[in-house]
Amino acid sequence: MDITDFYDTFFEEAAELLEDMERHLLELDIESPDPEQLNAIFRAAHSIKGGAGTFGFDVLQRTTHIFENILDHLRRGELKLRRDIVDTFLETKDMLQDQLAAYRNGSEPDPEAFARICQTLQQMALEELGGQGTEAAVPAPIPVAEPAPSPEPEPEAAEAPAGEAGAERLRVVLLGVAEKDRELLIGELGHFGSILGQTGDVQRYEVELATGESADDIEAVLCFVVEPEQLEIQVLAAAPAAPSKAAVAAARDEAPQPEPETPAAEKTAPAAALAAPPVPSPAPAAAAPQPGPTASGKPPANGNGESTTLRVPVTKVDQIINLVGELVITQSMLDQMLGRLDGATHSELVNGIALLQRNARDLQEAVMSIRMVPMDFVFSRFPRQVHDLAAKLGKEVELVTVGKSTELDKSLVERIVDPLNHLVRNSLDHGIESPEVREAAGKPRTGRLTLSAQHQGGNILIDVIDDGAGLNRDRLLAKARSNGLAVSDSMSDDEVWQLIFAPGFSTAEVVSDVSGRGVGMDVVKRNIQSLGGHVQILSRQGQGTTTRIVLPLTLAILDGMSIRAGEEIFILPLNAVIESLQPRSEDIYAMAGTDQLLKVRDEYLPLLPLHQVFGIPGARTRPSECIAVIVQGEGTRCALLVDELVGQQQVVVKNLETNYRKVPGVSAATILGDGSVSLILDIADLQRLNRRQSAARQERAAAIEQELMLS
Repeated sequence: MDITDFYDTFFEEAAELLEDMERHLLELDIESPDPEQLNAIFRAAHSIKGGAGTFGFDVLQRTTHIFENILDHLRRGELKLRRDIVDTFLETKDMLQDQLAAYRNGSEPDPEAFARICQTLQQMALEELGGQGTEAAVPAPIPVAEPAPSPEPEPEAAEAPAGEAGAERLRVVLLGVAEKDRELLIGELGHFGSILGQTGDVQRYEVELATGESADDIEAVLCFVVEPEQLEIQVLAAAPAAPSKAAVAAARDEAPQPEPETPAAEKTAPAAALAAPPVPSPAPAAAAPQPGPTASGKPPANGNGESTTLRVPVTKVDQIINLVGELVITQSMLDQMLGRLDGATHSELVNGIALLQRNARDLQEAVMSIRMVPMDFVFSRFPRQVHDLAAKLGKEVELVTVGKSTELDKSLVERIVDPLNHLVRNSLDHGIESPEVREAAGKPRTGRLTLSAQHQGGNILIDVIDDGAGLNRDRLLAKARSNGLAVSDSMSDDEVWQLIFAPGFSTAEVVSDVSGRGVGMDVVKRNIQSLGGHVQILSRQGQGTTTRIVLPLTLAILDGMSIRAGEEIFILPLNAVIESLQPRSEDIYAMAGTDQLLKVRDEYLPLLPLHQVFGIPGARTRPSECIAVIVQGEGTRCALLVDELVGQQQVVVKNLETNYRKVPGVSAATILGDGSVSLILDIADLQRLNRRQSAARQERAAAIEQELMLS
């Protein structure tokens, strides 16, 4: 039996348990801790210990064993909670995470770190509990059991093994568990006590067990192999004083076996065991099991024993998304071919293609939803960071999260963590003031940092909001001038706030390991732009700052508008398009050099001729003969001049940098229905490219004028 097949499941579930443990530790009320939270923290440590023992991860098992003992004293009220104790528990959680990562990578955990955390926990137990938390501090590793044989159902007279007087008799029901998993589970059950009998098939397999462990403890370990819905544990009866091993062997018509050595600490149920509810009328062993909740209070699995969840590697999901993308391209190709046919003559084909289009769209949305994960996946990382950093800075900060259920593409979630990390650190260091300064300003001593996420159209808005001092306009301008940046007092607030994203820009008076070197915010902006998004800042001095990240929901497929300039077809992201119109000559105003403005309902927008930016031959050059598409990028609007609006379609995004190189003004590429490649425009980058070209034209014009004057 290869137990390594279940390593990945253990690693994933143990990581989730550690995340839950950290969340509960950070939420604990020091003065009056919630018993439910204490139990949850204990159960997490207990479950990890059981799984670590099952899979032979000795160091992880020993660490959690010591930790579990101390947590048990805490939840029973024998240990008084303090802030430094919580910090030690958080440090222990970090160490468990490091040990888990080592085992995941196929290596052994750091022995020095293991010895250090054990010494820390044992010292705490000596000082706070008189050493009670160190009993059995180094338990013997639990051996991996050989699969138990499958004997015929045993007579009801069989009792608990020797040394387990008063042990309970349990019925463990496995629902829809494959034979390979079942053998592993039966072998593991042998560690908890004596198997009295087993019978059944793949759909429903029953094992009767005499054990001194509780149903909850057994379930916590078995759930590392199967889903909770595939498991039922029923309490049948409390066994009387157990007969000798020889008597049990005689009842089974087999030779007595020597009792294996068992550490004293493992012979009795751990103090952590949660007692299962008693059954008033014990059912006889031969009676058919009655449907009902399991010992943990969960309803049984569905009738056919199938699990409601399925773990699938991300690579397989990505492969399906790529295939759906190719399907979208094929469907677009068929649509283009259909446009050249007579719809009346080929009505059945038209209807079939329309049905294919609807099904392809539904399939694409269903597959994309598989990749969507809640923002809680990101936000859950920050309570610990805020807790530690606020303590380091001597500040009191309350973290509030809003919109944790808002979903975002997994690929974006993984790449948004670092930018958010910079923004949170920036708010804590530069934004929120110290408690004394806040009190002097009439504010509460505790600052508030809010992380918020919401959908808006085809985008997701992620806000980092603090109620701190806000940005100081005069200080930012002075710092920009000292750095040699071209600034003026007439700049708008939005333009001034954007200065903090300049490379090397920092207003920190002291360089520390938190901030001050000016290498964070420019990286934030660059990373967000690489994801097709942008950053906005709203600040009021003395009241706080809001930093907003605007991102597309997914990078895989987008709704776009096809436009033509000359003979070239480009794609505009539909969420960047506001409206389109035919410009009139009287609404066009000349600016310095060759720049022009278009008046749209009392607003003057810069004209951006697409053919001029990309140097496209054969395009219309007079604005009144073009179509003006009003687009918005990074909060700035402009009028994009194109020859024609071709239509609206869904396109599959292909990474241009991976397959070619970075092209200014372009975010990605796609394949059209006729097989040709079309570029997807990046509006914000297109505006920057046009400004650079305009500045270069003005410099050339000034140089020519200077030469003419000299000649």
